[in-house]
Amino acid sequence: MERLRQRADFLAVANGTRANSAAFVVQGRPRADDGPVRIGFTVTKKNGTATERNRIRRRLRELVKRLDVISMRPHHDYVVVGRRAALTRDFATMLDDLRSALRRLDRQPKPQRCEPQSELNGETPER
Repeated sequence: MERLRQRADFLAVANGTRANSAAFVVQGRPRADDGPVRIGFTVTKKNGTATERNRIRRRLRELVKRLDVISMRPHHDYVVVGRRAALTRDFATMLDDLRSALRRLDRQPKPQRCEPQSELNGETPER
């Protein structure tokens, strides 16, 4: 399992499917290559001071280390977005939440891109 490090990879995964939990959001996206599972972690500044954000990130990394690799699909990228509840939530509960979120990601259909429609409901204007 490798880590996501480049911003473009995080942005690509953000367009994929997502599953919410009390302590985090898991985003997932399949890749076209044959590489290993890649995972990234992020915590926004609204979740607290730098030490609190780092502690959330450390807890999320430890969750993924303890997770069996079979729970994640090969050739996929995942991003775990930490929430403030990850500071106080029981670790065993968070591990169950992560397993559940990954199962929900597998069941979700791939997101469809919406085509912008004109003000005339997709009809061409008369000229």
